Amino acid sequence: MAQIQAKKAAEAKGMKDMVEIDATNLATKELNDCLRDLLLAGTKRAVIRNVFGQRYIGTRLYTPEHLKMDIEIYGRAGNVLAAFLFGHNILVHCNAQDGFGNTMDAGEIVVEGRAGDVVGFSMRGGKIFIRDSVGYRTALHMKEYEDKRPVLIVGGTSQDFLGEYMAGGIVILLGLHGESHKGNFIGTGMHGGVIYLRGSVDQTQVGSQVEISPLDDEDRQIVEHYVSEFLLRFPEIDFSVEEIMKDNFIRLSPKSKRPYSKLYAY
Repeated sequence: MAQIQAKKAAEAKGMKDMVEIDATNLATKELNDCLRDLLLAGTKRAVIRNVFGQRYIGTRLYTPEHLKMDIEIYGRAGNVLAAFLFGHNILVHCNAQDGFGNTMDAGEIVVEGRAGDVVGFSMRGGKIFIRDSVGYRTALHMKEYEDKRPVLIVGGTSQDFLGEYMAGGIVILLGLHGESHKGNFIGTGMHGGVIYLRGSVDQTQVGSQVEISPLDDEDRQIVEHYVSEFLLRFPEIDFSVEEIMKDNFIRLSPKSKRPYSKLYAY
């Protein structure tokens, strides 16, 4: 294991195991340059301590060779964490701010806390696990790409406009913290994908394009599978899969793949 500061990362050649980065007083660009240099040097795991709002962490890590690195973050990661993420795994030991997982392609993000607005915007692959709740416009324009199907699982609930213009993927809200789903405008413009909610909402809370239905056997298998994965990532949660699955779930899905077709002349 090595411990470095970001400005010295370019000299860190051949580091194969775990490297610790002290992000105290480091600018966003310095920290992200550090991560890229470590990835190219062969580092497999980076632990970043004293993070305080630095943005875009994990964003500029695509390589033609598809190099992979695990990133562990202690502190409050700033906006647009892991945008365009391509196969890396990121664990955040705190809350996350707005816009993380933007156009995420593959990999996994785990947040041991809550997250802000616009989580998973245009996400097209990979998985996001959030222990607590999320803000507004989560899963905005989430979509599927080729054989990729993105998944976002939230232990709590969300604010308004969940799944707005959603075009693909899976969103699951578990409501584990005693919160009812009070968000409105759920699935406005939704034309693909599916949202599973533990608990209930009424028709006034969802977009006119959204159908509310009970789970069938295939839905239940999907939800149970991802609930199991969720609990493995948050062992501190005092629920079993069986306890969660015995409660009522509903499925929100689009009534049409072209909800605004009547607005066009063709």
